[in-house]
Amino acid sequence: MELNRRTVIAGAGAAAGLAAGTALGGTAHASPGRGKPVRTLFGRLADGTEVHSWSLENGGTRMKVLSYGGIVQSLEIPDRRGRRANVSLGFSTLDEYVASSPYFGALIGRYGNRIGEGRFTLDGTSYRLSVNDGENSLHGGAQGFDKRVWDVEPFTRGSDVGLHLRHTAADGDMGYPGTLRTKVTYTLTRAGDWRVDYAATTDRATVVNLTSHVYWNLAGEGSGSVYDHELSVAASRYTPVDQGLIPTGELARVAGTPFDFRRAKPVGRDIHTAHPQVLFGQGFDHNWVLDKGVTARPEHVATLRDPSSGRTLRIATSEPGLQFYSGNFLDGTLVGTGGRVYRQGDGLCLETQHFPDSPNQPSFPSTVLRPGRTYRTTTVHSFDA
Repeated sequence: MELNRRTVIAGAGAAAGLAAGTALGGTAHASPGRGKPVRTLFGRLADGTEVHSWSLENGGTRMKVLSYGGIVQSLEIPDRRGRRANVSLGFSTLDEYVASSPYFGALIGRYGNRIGEGRFTLDGTSYRLSVNDGENSLHGGAQGFDKRVWDVEPFTRGSDVGLHLRHTAADGDMGYPGTLRTKVTYTLTRAGDWRVDYAATTDRATVVNLTSHVYWNLAGEGSGSVYDHELSVAASRYTPVDQGLIPTGELARVAGTPFDFRRAKPVGRDIHTAHPQVLFGQGFDHNWVLDKGVTARPEHVATLRDPSSGRTLRIATSEPGLQFYSGNFLDGTLVGTGGRVYRQGDGLCLETQHFPDSPNQPSFPSTVLRPGRTYRTTTVHSFDA
């Protein structure tokens, strides 16, 4: 069934709501101008809720963002010869995002990463969360922020262009206490940087850990493995995990292990070693403890480079951790936007965050948010070739 697509310049955002059931998808064809976000109907959820695609362009970077899950559906940047490619894995239709997405490009909340056994205690009260990863809660539970329709408001500000995305999670949603009001701002700068500013407030003490789950392939989505990409991470330690990928509480040194990315090396160089931690994750799926810790402003923490195209991604963040996931569970059953199958290692994630399972790990930086305080973090993605 063909959707009736419609384009609106700087229009209103979609209504908030749960993503349930099956939906149809569409593709935006409008060409966005600098400073003019373009909205296109992307599809409808089973309950009739409209999902829109927003197209943005600035500084040589082009993005398409969905109101469903705040998903970055595509992100195009040029290579050393000026040839553009979409470097973010994703789907062509809403149907696929609803049915089978492994968090492609999504906003993650209320709590990014895993919480062991789906439970934690705060101020003497125990909370039981939605469990969706074995016995653990992953990325906010079965209906996390990645499966909600966000309110979207476009903006232009000076030489910048972007989107404000808003979502309110009710007290008790997925088991978490407190009504959480979240605002995430995506900005494309004149230099072509993609900046993400997260903010949240609550009316009861709760835990919060927001992040973005873009799968990167700087050679272009669907082009094959990222194992030849060169990665560096400014981290001397990481958090080892148990067989369920829950941190043990140790802050282990990366020196002498496959987890040492302090100097740039190919992602695949040590990915097939018999190190117990690599075996647990079936590759890399761990949190790196950034040397800089929590900072008031974003500081550079990681660089990813594709030698074949020359494309380079630099990440700066105010967060203390970086979850590096090497796409271990892509199994050849998903077909991406370019019509090609995604296999193991065809994309990787670099999720800026606080540490996994922090509510159960007193020695980790706190993720508690209390009434009267505002959760704020910023991550900046810079591109060049």
